[in-house]
Amino acid sequence: MKIAVYSPTIRRKEMDAVLTALVEDKIGPGEQERVLLRTARDFLGFEQCVALRSPAMALALALKTLGLAAGSGVLLSALSPRYYRLVIEDSGLCPRYVDVAPSQACITRRTIEAALSACPNPPGCILIHHTLGYAPDTEALAETGLPVIEDISQSYGTLAGERIAGSVGALTILGLEEQDMLTAGGGALLFAPRKREGAALRNQGNLPKEYGLPDMNAALAIVQFRESEKNLAKRKEIAQAYIRSSLRTRHKTLVRQDGESYNHYAFPLILATGTGVKEVKAYARQKDIPVENAFGNEDTLVEAAGKAACPEAYALSLRTVRFPLYPRLGASEVEKVAKLIGSLP
Repeated sequence: MKIAVYSPTIRRKEMDAVLTALVEDKIGPGEQERVLLRTARDFLGFEQCVALRSPAMALALALKTLGLAAGSGVLLSALSPRYYRLVIEDSGLCPRYVDVAPSQACITRRTIEAALSACPNPPGCILIHHTLGYAPDTEALAETGLPVIEDISQSYGTLAGERIAGSVGALTILGLEEQDMLTAGGGALLFAPRKREGAALRNQGNLPKEYGLPDMNAALAIVQFRESEKNLAKRKEIAQAYIRSSLRTRHKTLVRQDGESYNHYAFPLILATGTGVKEVKAYARQKDIPVENAFGNEDTLVEAAGKAACPEAYALSLRTVRFPLYPRLGASEVEKVAKLIGSLP
């Protein structure tokens, strides 16, 4: 198998589930979607949930559910996905970019307060993307009094303190796209952890079937939930090998990655001064191992935010690379990547 930076974990169980849905002519939203919602409730413990065809639909519905006034600001990290900006602006709202803490991928109470002081008008909510699986201190962010939307598409399986990621905010998005922790080949779950927000989400009414998640995708997502514990354990095993190798280099990880609280969605390294991303990529190509920018302009909003407003996010975008990490990597492939990490210039 050719090594990729990221690869969805699709095994025989997932393939059989999708094939069964096809054989039974269950293509559109139906019974498998309902089974998925029951399965997700067991793993996430939410009050109310809706399955949708895309994370963009989920974000649009979350913003609508909060009932924000037209023109309200939405605070979000400069390292958030690019589609956020399009959805926010299409919803008649204004993105307000927030910097991250030094050597981290997360916004903090301090960076939120700095952004608040620069906002011309009080914002309507905070939109938190758990970038590369790292969950910020959501409870501290919620203490600002602003409603919080969490996106745990990359942080499923991560703990925020003693609570699972996504259990603090008013509404939570779990994307099911190709490069999310759990994949259905597309789609998303939008859920409310508590009764008050659950009632507001329920009041959105019955959505047209064109909004719902097709049974083919739902069948795949059901298996992904059920196999998630095994896949998380494999990710941790691989990450530990990478961490040991990285300790022999001048480069640093974003945060501690050897604890129980991180899901090991990715393995990023912040390159030491004097080592460029192009240099590392070229070196990795010689070893037939792909390496990519962890926060490229095509994937994040760092360029829209700008260096002046978000200098720490901008610096991370220039100096952070990520290496292949996914459960389907074999022992020899893990050894090969670990050896590369340990010998980085």
